[in-house]
Amino acid sequence: MESTLIDWLGLLVRWAHVMLGVLWIGASFFFIFLDASLRKHDKMPDIMGGESWLVHGGGFYLVQKFKVAPEKLPKELHWFRYEAYFTWVSGMVLLAIVYYLQAEAFMIDKELLALEPWQAIAISLASLTAGWVIYDLICRSPMRDQTALLATSVFILIAIASYFFAHVFSGRAAYVHIGAFIGTIMAFNVFVIIIPNQKIVVADLVAGRTPDGKYGKIAKQRSLHNNFLTLPVIFMMISSHYPITFGHQQSWLVALGIVIFGGLIRHFYNSLDEGTLDWSGKAALPAAGLVLLGVIAITLRTPGSDGDVAEVKFPQVYEVMLKHCISCHAVKPTNKLVEKPPAGLVLERPEQIKAASAKIRLQTVFSKAMPLGNQTGMTDQERKLLGNWIAQGSKLE
Repeated sequence: MESTLIDWLGLLVRWAHVMLGVLWIGASFFFIFLDASLRKHDKMPDIMGGESWLVHGGGFYLVQKFKVAPEKLPKELHWFRYEAYFTWVSGMVLLAIVYYLQAEAFMIDKELLALEPWQAIAISLASLTAGWVIYDLICRSPMRDQTALLATSVFILIAIASYFFAHVFSGRAAYVHIGAFIGTIMAFNVFVIIIPNQKIVVADLVAGRTPDGKYGKIAKQRSLHNNFLTLPVIFMMISSHYPITFGHQQSWLVALGIVIFGGLIRHFYNSLDEGTLDWSGKAALPAAGLVLLGVIAITLRTPGSDGDVAEVKFPQVYEVMLKHCISCHAVKPTNKLVEKPPAGLVLERPEQIKAASAKIRLQTVFSKAMPLGNQTGMTDQERKLLGNWIAQGSKLE
């Protein structure tokens, strides 16, 4: 019963997280497009930065942007902030439900580090906090006006974090934390920089002062950072269903490839929307394709099947399954952390194991997603034995 309630809680929070994320990302993408599509004509007042004509739902819209701000504050002003705040909050709640409350099963891999649950949670919270602080310091440093150097520095920060998570947490938890690391940076950009800067401009308008354009410039820079980081975060959100990414020995390289891929895709579309599709923008799509092929190539290096080896007998396989798998994948699991077999998969009888050989190959041989957190200490040799058995046809004799 407790497990069912936790599953429902996780599902509802995940649902909310996805819906809120759609609202935040949708608004972010729209405004980045809108900013890029602005055009200024000769008759436009100097106070205006540009305008954009849009058509949607059978209606025409004319959107204009001020260079800094209007002369006085309008009666109605729509803010876009709570989508970002609640996306991050719901994500952290989901992280707590799935990973913090079940750290032994989903977060800790004793083959990497023999952590206690409280230690893993402390590392998680400290690393997410440190990520934002370091990123913010980088953006406030003298390199803030050097786009290439700033982008490289932020990428290096993400690379260090990815390598760190991949060597501290289980594969699935590592990928979730890479996404949370980037997502925290994005959400705090809104909470700490973008909205406060907009409030400064509003306060100046209310007081009758001329707003300083630097606040809008800083906010726009952070908003653009969020735009480039969005696609990798979405990938990390859905990656937990695909062990080919997080279960690979070079999973952190796969994650970095996705960060580069997402950045190149956004560069192409941002250039296209601006009407400045130069050689770099045109090269972005084929470059992204090459990066993606490289990422896939890394994951194609499948461990666990040697080819010309002695035939593996089923009793050898069953011994491994009994030692590492059946404590969870049984009608009545004996693992204290599991109330019912994960995904409803029971592996007690030979024919059940044979029928699930493709899943075993993906979850246990191809990756190290199973056993959960490798609590039973399955060795690479045992994984290879399973892989060879499957490659030889999953025979039961």
